[in-house]
Amino acid sequence: MAGLLSFTHPHVAPNLYVNPLLIRRIEELNKTANGNVEAKVVCFYRRRDISTTLITLADKHAREIEEEMENPEIVDLPEKQKHQLRHRELFLSRQLESLPDTLHSVVSLLVLQDAFFYSLVYDPQQKTLLADKGEIRVGNKYQADITDLLKEGEDDGRELEKLEEKVWDPSNPLTEKQIDQFLVVARSVGTFARALDCSSSVRQPSLHMSAAAASRDITLFHAMDTLHKNGYDMTRAIAALVPQGGPVLCRDEMEEWSASEANLFEEALEKYGKDFADIQQDFLPWKSLTSIIEYYYMWKTTDRYVQQKRLKAAEAESKLKQVYIPNYNKPNPNQLSMSSVKPGLVNGAGVLPGAPDQPVGLARACESCYTTSSYQWYSWGPLNMQCRLCASCWTYWKKYGGLKMPTRLDGERPGPNRNNMSPHGLPMRHSGSPKFAVKTRQAFFLHTSQLTKTARRVCQDLLRSTYLARHPYTPVNTAAIKAECEYLL
Repeated sequence: MAGLLSFTHPHVAPNLYVNPLLIRRIEELNKTANGNVEAKVVCFYRRRDISTTLITLADKHAREIEEEMENPEIVDLPEKQKHQLRHRELFLSRQLESLPDTLHSVVSLLVLQDAFFYSLVYDPQQKTLLADKGEIRVGNKYQADITDLLKEGEDDGRELEKLEEKVWDPSNPLTEKQIDQFLVVARSVGTFARALDCSSSVRQPSLHMSAAAASRDITLFHAMDTLHKNGYDMTRAIAALVPQGGPVLCRDEMEEWSASEANLFEEALEKYGKDFADIQQDFLPWKSLTSIIEYYYMWKTTDRYVQQKRLKAAEAESKLKQVYIPNYNKPNPNQLSMSSVKPGLVNGAGVLPGAPDQPVGLARACESCYTTSSYQWYSWGPLNMQCRLCASCWTYWKKYGGLKMPTRLDGERPGPNRNNMSPHGLPMRHSGSPKFAVKTRQAFFLHTSQLTKTARRVCQDLLRSTYLARHPYTPVNTAAIKAECEYLL
């Protein structure tokens, strides 16, 4: 996705060199008063950053999308590529951060391997995962049912009178001059109606403002509708403009809204954009959604909108378009010195279970790809594990937050046996010291007698399984249950 930035920043990443790069999208680049550059960025999160419960929800969402798309390319992917594809998945958040310092280790956005994607929005405060509102729904159930094309002379079969209503007849007997004269009369009636209305007199104190309000489209639409309903009879139509009780006053949303409501709308539009549902919920709950949308399109025709558009354009011109970021050449503390590494420890000696022909010995070379040669090595994981990654896998880890090959932690491939596994599911190498040896666990299972199985069904009133499940520390009188069971049997 274009515009995503991956980096490690000292203010947000305490383990600066160990953790994978953070993914952010630059929204703005601003220059502060002291001449420094401040970047306002949107936060993205990886799968490893969110909880297991939300990961399950995300996987369910992904399966539904795959079923709708029915894309065989995704279904037929090898397990290794599916594993690596998950490292490219991001979760958008609404959280913004301001980074006042230099951005380190910037990854180029112009090559394909630095592309990421997201479909769900993660809220780190509420710990929620929701679909993005801009989601494009693809699938048969989201498509309109198109009727077959009618043949020449074939009857439609529907009552067209119920489907449409004629509001204007272009072949009416009136001339263009007569129609224009009637519209002038309608504007005059509208101006007079505003003079009689007390609230309009307050909103439009001058005759010029009242006449301008009476000339809006709502008045012209009402005039033409009145003309059509009266059969294009000028006399009857003029009489309908001024019925018994006073002249008809037509107002649109622009005239109905007060100045305070207009200010609230502009504030909400600045915060939420064109998300009219949120604008109604948080700022204008007394307005209908139709009213808000209609007002928005009328507001776009006003001088105030044009003025705000010019101000935003001027702000955009003053913002920084490009920032030069120098190369970051500080040494990485995770980088292992090749001169201090013994060849036997790097290349190993022995064979890794589950990966034939790959030496493991005292120290396996790479925890991800099992390679035995690399121009540079990096320490990875807990220090007592003495795990290493080659240069290629280290770059992959920093970018995507995972290893190239699936591990036992993912439950996707039969890796090294359990005797070679660390507590967090990663392969463990043997150094000859007993402190690194994993203690063998004794397997066991609960074998219940036939009497116990029968008591579960016969003595349900004494067992109260539902109650005991909710109160696990309540003692159970097994002797009484056994006696009751033997008595009933």
